[in-house]
Amino acid sequence: MKVVAINGSARKGGNTALMLRKVLEQLEAEGIETELIELSGKAMHGCIACYKCIKNKDRRCAVDNDFANDCIAAMDAADGIVLGSPTYFANVTAEMKALIDRAGMVGRVNGDMFALKVGAPVVVSRRGGDMLTFNALNAFFFIEQMVVPGSRYWNLGRGMDKGQVADDAEAMETMEILGQNMAWLLRKIHG
Repeated sequence: MKVVAINGSARKGGNTALMLRKVLEQLEAEGIETELIELSGKAMHGCIACYKCIKNKDRRCAVDNDFANDCIAAMDAADGIVLGSPTYFANVTAEMKALIDRAGMVGRVNGDMFALKVGAPVVVSRRGGDMLTFNALNAFFFIEQMVVPGSRYWNLGRGMDKGQVADDAEAMETMEILGQNMAWLLRKIHG
């Protein structure tokens, strides 16, 4: 089994990455292979509504001049997907939104290729707006027919400066439990 985590933050190795790594540590402890992909510094453009993916049905976005198809291929190959985003004006980052739109369309027109995969959102905010970000990520998982595990609290952390979220003990514990619950669910689904 494999889980891919995608960090939508503009800051590589920042607070969102710390939270994602905490989830991945638990999965690795359970014997599950993991991969962390950081969108920082990578080109990621929004959907252009060309609808070529409907015609092509090749599990790829027809726009092939950025990092989106690398992410879509990693998501397709994984049994579980964790999407992480800091909160930018009460929503996901532009790069994460572009990925959601493009991967979502490709997934739906290719026989619901993400259906029954395990998906989990991870969100960081300085102070607020995080529930809207959390809901945006969950909306992707639900429309793609994915199975979403819970934790002891919503998958949120607080921090602004790089590394500050590590001081949010409740968030770190929530990530540990999320990783454990995700591993349990993956084993139930995949035997």
